[in-house]
Amino acid sequence: MWRNRNVWIVLVGEFIAGLGLWMSIIANLEFMQQKVPSDFLKSLILFSGLLAGVLFAPLAGRIIDTNPKKTVLLLSGAGRLVAVGFMFVALYFDSVWWMVLFAVTLQISAAFYFPALQSVIPLIVREKDLLALNGVHMNAGTMARILGTTLAGIMLTLMSLQGLYIVSFVAYAALLLTTWFLNVPENGKQQARTNREAASSVPPAETGTDAAGNGGFKSLMPVLHRQPVIVAVLLLSVVPTLFIGAFNLMVINISELQQSAQIKGLLYAAEGVSFILAGFLVKKVADRGKPLNRLFLFAAVVAVAQCLLYFADSPVWSLVSFALFGLAAGCFFPVASTIFQKQMPKPYHGRFFSFRAMLDRVMFQVILLSTGLLLDTIGLQRMVLVYGGLSFVLVALFAWRESRAPRRDGDDKAGEFV
Repeated sequence: MWRNRNVWIVLVGEFIAGLGLWMSIIANLEFMQQKVPSDFLKSLILFSGLLAGVLFAPLAGRIIDTNPKKTVLLLSGAGRLVAVGFMFVALYFDSVWWMVLFAVTLQISAAFYFPALQSVIPLIVREKDLLALNGVHMNAGTMARILGTTLAGIMLTLMSLQGLYIVSFVAYAALLLTTWFLNVPENGKQQARTNREAASSVPPAETGTDAAGNGGFKSLMPVLHRQPVIVAVLLLSVVPTLFIGAFNLMVINISELQQSAQIKGLLYAAEGVSFILAGFLVKKVADRGKPLNRLFLFAAVVAVAQCLLYFADSPVWSLVSFALFGLAAGCFFPVASTIFQKQMPKPYHGRFFSFRAMLDRVMFQVILLSTGLLLDTIGLQRMVLVYGGLSFVLVALFAWRESRAPRRDGDDKAGEFV
């Protein structure tokens, strides 16, 4: 796998994209802090971008499935450059509205880029290398997040906002350049032939649409019905998302509870280091048994991490909680992605990963709003018990349903990584 040029291009591209993304996020927060006094208006600006990503997800899925994925990656990369260009206009005119346009354009580009990238990964490596690549790929994104936020914080003390956006623009331009050298084994007739072959595993009578990509999300439903393991993993993903959606608000509350500004950085570091470590360990851990059973274990560890935050007034226990979460989530997501990539027929990858991204955005917003409400009404320590209890219930429910599910053809291999 490591001799594969495409693998290195994908990893370097993810790292560069992450650097640019997090630098622009920090710059956006600084710009809003200067120009938007209302926290509610700030949340509306952030929400506008996420909403645009949700609205464009169905279109993105169809386009990814009916066009060469490299072309989609290149165009979405160019869209990011256009988005940063809007931010230069916002700085010049001192206008928040241009920043809203920036947020919307950036999220629309992301709605195309990330599902297309998830669809490319199974095309450039063998199936037995999927789990390892998914783990390292997530590590590249995590390291970019840590380094990007750190560098952005330092740069804000040394240069203007315009300088930070220039660095972000250069990063996105480098991403576009690296994507140009990507060699995805699909084009024209070859892609159509691949779609037909993979679609043969899904009876036309059940899909009710053209598997080559003419249907939207509705065409996914019959496929998901025949792949209950995918539905189970999608629903189980609610557990780590409960922690992720509340992450920043919990960090702020823990800092206030302990009356320590330094604990914020330590919590982010504990989670980030554990997440990276998990990316290197996940293949060894997941190879020991059915991956779906391992997902139940990882989700249960996330629930334990939630409950441990009942002792959030203790620096030691709060750090243990975030480190446990990083370890469990760093194993959960690569295994989940590998199951999706292997079990979902390739002609539906674009629509499925767009559908998943849309669900993630909606779920994230719901959890974010719920977290804010619960923090205001019952406080952090009771809230984490509610989230932890809900997580345990979900894990137990899905594990019970899986144990009672009738054996289906290919079940013995469906959950295994060869």
